[in-house]
Amino acid sequence: MCALTQPGAIMPNAIVPDATIPERHPAAMARIVMKFGGTSVADLDRIRIVADRVAREVEAGHEVAVVTSAMAGATNQLVAWCQALAPLHDAREYDVVLATGEQAVTGLLAIALQTRGIEARSWQGWQIPIRTDGAHGRARITAIDGAEIIRRMQIGQVAVVSGFQGLGPDNRVTTLGRGGSDTSAVALAAAIGADRCDIYTDVDGIYTTDPRIVPRARKLDRIAYEEMLELASVGAKVLHTRSVELAMNHRVRVRVLSSFADASDDNQGTLVVDEDEIVEKQIVSGIAYSRDEAKITLRQVPDRPGIAAAIFTALAAHHVNIDMIVQNISADGSTDLTFTVGRADLARARATLAEAQPQIGYLEIVADANVAKISVVGTGMRSHAGVANTMFRALADKAINIQVISTSEIKVSVLIAADYAELAVRALHTAYGLDA
Repeated sequence: MCALTQPGAIMPNAIVPDATIPERHPAAMARIVMKFGGTSVADLDRIRIVADRVAREVEAGHEVAVVTSAMAGATNQLVAWCQALAPLHDAREYDVVLATGEQAVTGLLAIALQTRGIEARSWQGWQIPIRTDGAHGRARITAIDGAEIIRRMQIGQVAVVSGFQGLGPDNRVTTLGRGGSDTSAVALAAAIGADRCDIYTDVDGIYTTDPRIVPRARKLDRIAYEEMLELASVGAKVLHTRSVELAMNHRVRVRVLSSFADASDDNQGTLVVDEDEIVEKQIVSGIAYSRDEAKITLRQVPDRPGIAAAIFTALAAHHVNIDMIVQNISADGSTDLTFTVGRADLARARATLAEAQPQIGYLEIVADANVAKISVVGTGMRSHAGVANTMFRALADKAINIQVISTSEIKVSVLIAADYAELAVRALHTAYGLDA
C-alpha cells in the first residue's frame, strides 16, 4: 500500500516509511500527473484537446494519471441548486451533489482517450480511495492508497481521477473546498511517486505580478516552493495554498502551464521546485496583492495581560482568521489594537467583538473594508539588506500611506487604501527591477 499521511496546516507528514512505491515499467520515461482545470474541460471540444495532450505524453513513453475539475461553471450551478432548495442544506448531501461535476468529466475524458486508441479508466475519489477527514465542504486529505493506480499505469492504462473529492471517515463523499483539484493532483503525485505534477490552467505560468496590472510582468521559469507558498497565501491565485504546502513537504515538482498553448512547446510554463534547483536567485521574485482584506481597530483597549488572548480567542471560536496585527500603546494606560481579517469575515468579526466587549473593555470598534494588502516575496531577502526600505521608499514616492506592516523571512506585506493597489503594484515592480 502506498499512502499519503495527514497533511497538517503548515507541515504535513511525509509518506509513511513502510509504504513502498513499486518500480515503474523499464520502458517508462517518467511518471506524470496531469491536472486540468474547469476552463480546460469547459466543453467537448476542449475535452478533445485535453485528450490529445494526454495522448502525446503516453505516446512519448510516460506513465500518466490525469486529475480533472468540473466543467467551468458547473460547480457554481450545483451550488446554486443546493441553495435554492435549502439555504441551510445538509453539508453531506451538498458534497454528494458537488462531486458529480468532476465525475462527469472523468468519464467523458476516458471515452475521448479510448477513441484515440489509449486504454483509460475513470476513477472517483471513493474508488481509489482518497481518504479525508469529515469536514464536509472543506475536507483535508488524510491518506491515499495509490497501489492500484500504479499497477494500472504500469500496464499502460491512463487513470483519469476526479479532483476535489474524497471519502470521509463515515464512508460519505467529501469535497475539498476551493482549489481542491490542485490539492488532489499534488497529493496523488506524492502518493504514486510521480516525477512531476503538471497543473494546466488558463495562464501560461507564474508571473512576477499580475500581467493585467503590469504589462511588463515577466513569466518565471522556476520559483521556489517557499516563494510560491507565500505568494499563494497573500493573493496570487494561480495555485492554491494547500496544494503548494503538499508539494513542498513531499518534494513534488509542480509545473504550471496553459492548456491553450502549443502542446509541442516543451519549455512552456513555470516549475515550482526546491530552492536548491534555482541557480540565480532574485532578491524579490514576485509582487502579490489582495483586495479581500478588511481592517479592524479596537480603540482604548485596557493594557493588561490576557487582553490580546481574550480578543483573538473569541474570534478563533467563531472561525475568524487573523492576518496582520499592530498595537499602539498610549500614555494613559490603554492601547489601540489593529488587525486584518478576510473581508467576508468582517460582519462576523464585528458581531463577535461586540458580544465580547464587556469582557474586553475596549471603547469602540472602527472597521474599514476599503483596504488592500501588497506583498513582496523572494528568498533573496534572507541575504540582502534594504528590501523593506526599497518598498517603503517606492510607496512614499507615490504618496501612498502605509497603514499596517507585517514581515516574514522572505516576505514584506503592507496594508494600504484599496484605491492605490494597482499604483503600488506597478511602483514596486519597477523598484525591484522586475519589469521585462
